[in-house]
Amino acid sequence: MGSVTALRYPSQVSTARVATTHMTEDLFREDSYLRECEAQVTALEPQAIILDRTVFYPMGGGQPGDTGMIHWQGGSVEVVDTQHGEGDAIRHVVAEGAALPEPGQAVRAAIDWDRRYRHMRMHTALHLLGAVLPYGVTGGNISAEKSRLDFDMEDTVDKEAVGQALAQLVAEDRRVACRWITDAELDAQPELVRTLSVQPPKGAGRVRLLEIEGVDLQPCGGTHLKSTGEVGRVRIGKVEKKGRHNRRVNIYLDDPD
Repeated sequence: MGSVTALRYPSQVSTARVATTHMTEDLFREDSYLRECEAQVTALEPQAIILDRTVFYPMGGGQPGDTGMIHWQGGSVEVVDTQHGEGDAIRHVVAEGAALPEPGQAVRAAIDWDRRYRHMRMHTALHLLGAVLPYGVTGGNISAEKSRLDFDMEDTVDKEAVGQALAQLVAEDRRVACRWITDAELDAQPELVRTLSVQPPKGAGRVRLLEIEGVDLQPCGGTHLKSTGEVGRVRIGKVEKKGRHNRRVNIYLDDPD
């Protein structure tokens, strides 16, 4: 899921690595509920720290990069964004002029969990929305406050009916999990790919799938919940006509006060 420019599937490639100078082990790929980890600084870039392992999700697939803190003995720094770097490196972006740890320094990396968890809820909710509206996806975006999907469709959207269908899928508390398939298996099942503007990457051997039990199965590299019940209350917002064959559907999380 993602905006037209962000639908790059950057994080769905197998964790099998190519030879690079720096490599960051992506702990969030196997457990999106990890909030912090111990790590070591492998390199510094202008306004960015490269670690050997991280719980920080890098921006991609329409999902924003994580924010949080990196702590070390005698100091700490705020991470204001997380991005993909060269090769397999993940860049923990900091403010210009911020104090940085030294290469080789042991650190503790901790994400802003409240923000990440809302992204997980939103991302999983968008997969449910895509199941309710079974059209090709032309774009999308995730944020903690509002998220959207763009659909290749001419039909009007019955907001009340879509909202009820989403609520039902949430109430059913269906299992959510990720698994891997080979490039050949994906080639044999082209219907798994819902995005119309780009295709998942090939050549690494495996592609990561998100599976919502009995509801959805498609390539996705984002962070997700363990069950649909965790999504909570979802409200359908404005439905916008973005062209003859394009409808944009906005969603919100309605948390109790």
